[in-house]
Amino acid sequence: MRQSRRMSLTEAVVNVAIGYGIAVATQLVVFPIFGVHIALADDLAIGAAFTVISLLRSYLLRRLFERLR
Repeated sequence: MRQSRRMSLTEAVVNVAIGYGIAVATQLVVFPIFGVHIALADDLAIGAAFTVISLLRSYLLRRLFERLR
């Protein structure tokens, strides 16, 4: 069964939203270990930038593999 564009986008959004939470939590723990101390707002902005890129990557790869199927 093929996956619609809408379901591909939904899957990508859910995947990336969960990843965003994990990434921000990881930054809060790991950055201080390496001596990086930034404000929470900056942590959230960095996470958001990578999240947008991840969402695009995830959606485009899903559509590519759907096309190759």
